[in-house]
Amino acid sequence: MKHNARSIRPFIGAKNFETSRRFYRDLGFEENAIAQDFSVFHSGAFSFYLQAYYVKEWVDNTMVFMEVDDTQRFYNELMALKLEDKYDAVRIVPIRTMDWGKECFVHDPSGVLWHFGEFFN
Repeated sequence: MKHNARSIRPFIGAKNFETSRRFYRDLGFEENAIAQDFSVFHSGAFSFYLQAYYVKEWVDNTMVFMEVDDTQRFYNELMALKLEDKYDAVRIVPIRTMDWGKECFVHDPSGVLWHFGEFFN
């Protein structure tokens, strides 16, 4: 079967939609509001939907991996944003090196866990 896919966009829930919108804009994503409680965020050709919908069990188990070109550069820029000072629930975990590559982690204001990393090739 051929998918001929053009994109894949996960849906991410937000405990406080306005706080999450600010967080993702601060993180460098570009927002396009679709409705009062629904937006799409872009980074280049990649996107995800943010919605004003929150179920703790779902959001606490949501993880997204975003491959970046240089994890160390990304982490340095991430730390310069001081997101943990701006947002109470945001947590950043330093870079970990595994046998497949390296990554750092960001817990968004609602609890979504983002992995930002690169693969060793």
